[in-house]
Amino acid sequence: MAGTRPVFYVSDGTGITAETIGHSLLTQFTETRFVTDRIPFVDSVDRAREVAAKIREAAVEYGVRPVVINSCMDGEVGAALAESGALMLDVFAPFIEPLERELHETRQRRIGQAHGLVDFETYHRRINAMNFALTHDDGASIDYAEADLILVAVSRAGKTPTCVYLALHYGVRAANYPLTEEDLEHDRLPPRLRPYRNKLFGLTIDPVRLQQIRQERRPNSRYAQLETCKREVAAAEMMFRAERIPTLSTTHTSIEEISSKVMTTLGIHREMF
Repeated sequence: MAGTRPVFYVSDGTGITAETIGHSLLTQFTETRFVTDRIPFVDSVDRAREVAAKIREAAVEYGVRPVVINSCMDGEVGAALAESGALMLDVFAPFIEPLERELHETRQRRIGQAHGLVDFETYHRRINAMNFALTHDDGASIDYAEADLILVAVSRAGKTPTCVYLALHYGVRAANYPLTEEDLEHDRLPPRLRPYRNKLFGLTIDPVRLQQIRQERRPNSRYAQLETCKREVAAAEMMFRAERIPTLSTTHTSIEEISSKVMTTLGIHREMF
């Protein structure tokens, strides 16, 4: 079994591009534990040198060479980061030269353009979707008429982070509904969800993993007992089967994969921002 490796997502913008691509890469390596840190807005050489010092400290702390997944456009900033001695992975480098050859055009090094405010319509859609996700989190609001989709699951099965990801990256208005003990007493959908069954997607999770998550939130509570988790998950899965609600386990599935599966299953087509 490999050890722990520090990974830094470094960007001259928000860092979302570097983190998204980097996370997809790291999920391919299951024997290494990764400790990650996103460092945004590294847009000067001085700032890059500060970050390089932090990376060197991580190398000493963990006793291994850190990995830097970098989306900074300025070559001098990248060179300053490389002084850290880390393995440097430029997320754009493998694609730029082939594109320049194909398009007969040299790229313009513009800082922050990966998530720049180029298209105000898509930007506002993303902000509105985020506000929608927060307003409709964990059943806080049950007005689902404007929802693109509704995630249904027991508490702590991954509903909220998935909704936030869908809003932030795709501008999808995602609500989520937490199944309560009262809901789980029947194998039918709660009445408030029935008018929206074509928008529903069920999430499930291994009860042991659920117990671990709940134990961190409410240690030694009935809520976190393994038997409670087993009973709730079994009842939720029975409901999903009875109502023919599409379902996915979040136990070993990344938020990116969950989001993609949900959108594909429900026929929602949006380009990633």
